[in-house]
Amino acid sequence: MFGQPRFAAMNALINDVIETEKVLIVAHRGSAGGSVAVNTELSIRAAQLQGAGMVELDVSASRDGEFYLFHDGCEPEVLGFETNLQTLTAEEIDSASYIWVDRPGRRAHVERLLPVLRTFKDTRALFNIDRSWWRWPNLLKALDGLYMAHQLLMKCPAWEEAALDRLRAFEVKFPFVPICSTPEDVYRVVNDPELNTVGVELITNTRQHPWFSPSVIEEFQGLGVFVFVNAVTLTTGIPLFGGLDDELAISTSPEAAYGPILALGVDAVQTDWPAILRDYRNSWLAARRDEPSLLGPIAP
Repeated sequence: MFGQPRFAAMNALINDVIETEKVLIVAHRGSAGGSVAVNTELSIRAAQLQGAGMVELDVSASRDGEFYLFHDGCEPEVLGFETNLQTLTAEEIDSASYIWVDRPGRRAHVERLLPVLRTFKDTRALFNIDRSWWRWPNLLKALDGLYMAHQLLMKCPAWEEAALDRLRAFEVKFPFVPICSTPEDVYRVVNDPELNTVGVELITNTRQHPWFSPSVIEEFQGLGVFVFVNAVTLTTGIPLFGGLDDELAISTSPEAAYGPILALGVDAVQTDWPAILRDYRNSWLAARRDEPSLLGPIAP
């Protein structure tokens, strides 16, 4: 069971989904393409249809405090203007749209966070809430009002002490997944009695790192957290897991990118291409069942 026993009820769905999926696929900003933009309800539904058991969402906010699904800094590329979304009012944001997927008679608007999440309430959908920790004083209250904390995994770097203090102080113990670049980051938060740390996201730009030891992964799981790695190819060019990423999966093979990740024994992998990862994961799991002596045991 992942998470501290005192938070078992809050974490029951997360544990059930991971147990069912064996390796959880996390879709980065949903799954976009064609007429569907990232960070939208349709992108979430598309990701689910392609095998994602969790969807990572970016949170931004208007100048007057409304929360939106948006990765600020992407405005010129997808909205066609230079102004940062966070400097606009909600009325101004509501009038903006994703220019590259607009079509006659239907504009693709930037979507408000709370109504989108509400459509998935009381389902098995899980969401990893990213780029939001400096907004937690207000955002946690807003999310609490949805009564779906068990579906929402909050994320921030393990070294963001101010954000950790906000989580500690908040009465509802949202599931928490810290971003960790060293083993010390993991140890700092994993047994904190005021944090419902259910998983850890491990990042590194090199393969000469403790993360590439299966025994380290197993140790963290023994501490009661699931292990989450990121195979997304960032436009910054910074590797998030030693260069094992989606671009390698496409340019060379899924086995070249995802094979070493799954062999480590991780519990969740984030990707921009959930269907590719789903198909590889399924074949990899099938091979484990057929040849356990070669690839190690798998839970029934």
